[in-house]
Amino acid sequence: MSGSAAAPIGATPAGTGARGKRREPLWDNARLACIVLVVLGHAVQRLTYDSDIALGLYLLVYTFHMPAFAVISGYFSKSDSPSRTQMARVLTDIVAPYVIFEALWTLTKWLVEGRANPNLTQPSWTLWFLLALGIFRLVLPYLALLKWPLLWTVVISLTVGYLPNIDSTLSLDRTLGLLPFFTLGWWLAHHRIVHRFDLLRRRRWWVRAIALGMFAVVGFFAWFFADAWRDMNLRDWLQYDESYADLGGTEWWAGGVRLALLAIAFVLSIAFLALIPRGQHRWTHLGQYTMYVYLLHSFVLYPFRENGFLRTAEPTWLALPSVVVLSVVVALALATRPVRRVFRPLVEPRPRWLFADPGLADREGRRNDPTGSRRDAEAPPRPAAHRHADPRQNG
Repeated sequence: MSGSAAAPIGATPAGTGARGKRREPLWDNARLACIVLVVLGHAVQRLTYDSDIALGLYLLVYTFHMPAFAVISGYFSKSDSPSRTQMARVLTDIVAPYVIFEALWTLTKWLVEGRANPNLTQPSWTLWFLLALGIFRLVLPYLALLKWPLLWTVVISLTVGYLPNIDSTLSLDRTLGLLPFFTLGWWLAHHRIVHRFDLLRRRRWWVRAIALGMFAVVGFFAWFFADAWRDMNLRDWLQYDESYADLGGTEWWAGGVRLALLAIAFVLSIAFLALIPRGQHRWTHLGQYTMYVYLLHSFVLYPFRENGFLRTAEPTWLALPSVVVLSVVVALALATRPVRRVFRPLVEPRPRWLFADPGLADREGRRNDPTGSRRDAEAPPRPAAHRHADPRQNG
């Protein structure tokens, strides 16, 4: 298990932390942009059935937004042997929230739909990414031992699509499909690529122009060939959760489609990071709380999706812009302090009763959430005598 962050590389606390290191706003801005895209992708999904523009936007978002999230999470992970505290964080930050929100979804479906099928091996809706993060950290120390870890993870991603027995159980299909991006993030941090090429400060205008051009080209093709993408079920290919045969790719070269999607996702993820603002803004700090948005937004969107509000027989020109605005508002609202204060016991549970050493469940003064966002805890700091000697660089 690897649950710790590479703190020296842009992961220090906001402003000037205890070690006098400056927090890099880029990563919080990127996380916030990613989580807004997550909400947008889920909100716009019902419009894609009747609107080519909505489908084009959906395909564009899904081409890169979760790969980019995986890259960022990997960037703040490290492959060292984890400490006791870091192993405990996997239980408190990933396993416990997963169990809590699976229980909430089971209850919600029973109350609203009159049916419930409690099964912790089959993650509900967005919860697959929590399991993916846990598995990413489990395998990272082993991947780091290999000579070409990026190449091996690409081979794994391509191969699992040929194996029908690897499915959504414990989200293994998506986890292994997206593993190259998490590994890429770790590799970039491990080799200090960002600092070596001074990428946090050097951003030429022509780089931004190229990045915008890439998004424009992919977005145009996503919209212009909307009917073709519907026929080939491209939307399902981008989920990484079905075998090639289930997607209609029965030919031996079906893995080439995934390879092309991996390459496009890689290019757009780099373009995405090139366009992210480097400076501190009023909304930058909200990027520290992406787990709140990720775990809670599905409950906000659920009634809109189920009652048909997000899908109309004839979408008007106002429907898509309205959903975009709604997505941004929902994402920002769920990261605010009042929401965090109410839902912290669910999103950041600290079950002291679970551990032989109850101190392992304490909330640290500074820590990383599962997506790699290093931040200050909002609880009052504990007395020095009760603090662990561990530097708390874990996620």
